[in-house]
Amino acid sequence: MNPLQMSLSEMAEGVRQQKLSSRDLVEFYRGRIQKFDKEINSFISLNEEAGAEASRIDEAVKSGRSNGRLLGVPIGIKDLLCTKGLATTAGSKILSNFIPPYDCTVVSRLKEEGAIVLGKLNLDEFAMGSSNETSYFGVCRNPWNKAYVPGGSSGGSAAAVAMGLAPATIGTDTGGSIRQPASFCGVVGFKPTYGRVSRYGIVAYASSLDQAGPMTRSVADAALLSEVISGQDPLDQTTTQRKVPTWQSQLKADLKGLKVGVLKEFVTDSLHADVKKTVNAGIEALCEAGAEIVEVSVPLTKFAVPVYYLIAASEASSNLARYDGVKYGHRAEFSSLSGLDLETFYSKTRGEGFGDEVKRRIMLGTYCLSSGYFDQYYTKACQVRRLIKNEYDSAFAKCDVIVSPVTTTPAFKIGERVSDPLQMYMNDLFTTSTNLAGLPGISVPFGFSVDRLPIGVQLTGAPFAEQSLLNCASALEVAANLKGVVPYES
Repeated sequence: MNPLQMSLSEMAEGVRQQKLSSRDLVEFYRGRIQKFDKEINSFISLNEEAGAEASRIDEAVKSGRSNGRLLGVPIGIKDLLCTKGLATTAGSKILSNFIPPYDCTVVSRLKEEGAIVLGKLNLDEFAMGSSNETSYFGVCRNPWNKAYVPGGSSGGSAAAVAMGLAPATIGTDTGGSIRQPASFCGVVGFKPTYGRVSRYGIVAYASSLDQAGPMTRSVADAALLSEVISGQDPLDQTTTQRKVPTWQSQLKADLKGLKVGVLKEFVTDSLHADVKKTVNAGIEALCEAGAEIVEVSVPLTKFAVPVYYLIAASEASSNLARYDGVKYGHRAEFSSLSGLDLETFYSKTRGEGFGDEVKRRIMLGTYCLSSGYFDQYYTKACQVRRLIKNEYDSAFAKCDVIVSPVTTTPAFKIGERVSDPLQMYMNDLFTTSTNLAGLPGISVPFGFSVDRLPIGVQLTGAPFAEQSLLNCASALEVAANLKGVVPYES
């Protein structure tokens, strides 16, 4: 049985029936990581206890004492999620020596279903980036062409799945950080509705926007992982009390009776020709699957990028104030603490600990929150955010799901945009409005550019309407027929 050709459910069932062992699964993926990850740098660290944990599961299975929807399955975790006893760095020097004393809720729920943490995955520092070039632990590379970025900030999570270094991973999405790298690397990336998944124990970037979600080889695997990690959490008061549906078992590719909206504002001449061609092919596939195609409009999406960066940077300025070198994390060295003032201590520690992009966003956010500018920038951005949400509500009165590009272009070359922040920020043009409105979104692999780089199609759903979204994604997956099309020899 080749794990690269198995779904998560098939792996768990294989372990349950003792047709394969969890230990063998862990060793299989560790072997691939050792062989291939030097080229792409998707992992920051490995869980050295994964093998022992897998052996304990195998022994429990033999004794008839173990169960779980992810029994014995190794899962990679973005290094933004706290893992007990395993370093959680957020891709930053300032947290490079931080080892959490607890698991975040997402990881706890994975473990409760029998999953094993395989290791921690590379990301843009504090999830601030769209290319995975800002990590303190080095650039992550796209498995399809190592001269190109994998996207960000969950670049390591996407690259690991694409390269077959993990059967599935968990990423986070603040402005597109699951969907964009999923598109660039040719995997499925799903961001559930804000409030579906607990943020407890996830290193905060922008608390009103952050949401964890799965990155997988198939829509069915994404549905299963989302079921496992979703649900109310008393440790996160923003989580919904809604019951978690059984999305995986209800998947269907027949879209008869479903209305799919094409967002007028996302059909622009600025789209790369290959992206435009791929999205149009996706729309045709949805139509052939039985969906009715209608045009919808959300005019204020043209302001989504500036609104997003004002709000996200402001929340980051507040959230990252806790990293001062006093209680944990990196602390600058001083010849003597005698006579040292607090401002010097903070500025040197934070100056050494944070990278340029993080500093840029902290300064932008601090300015937006400062006296005299709070109402002009932050408050105004929050008001426009509400209007964007209202426009989406109106659009979803006319359709069930909205289809659009994920990005304006396929993956770009490493170093091509990192020195131009505005050009990099515009990469989030099609993804940020989903986070501002708290909506579920997914990227499904659907084609390739002329340079053989993956291109995904984005679907956005109404709040808590994940089933319609996943069904549309399943229809796209069937039509694309890309199973087994991978950047390595299997």
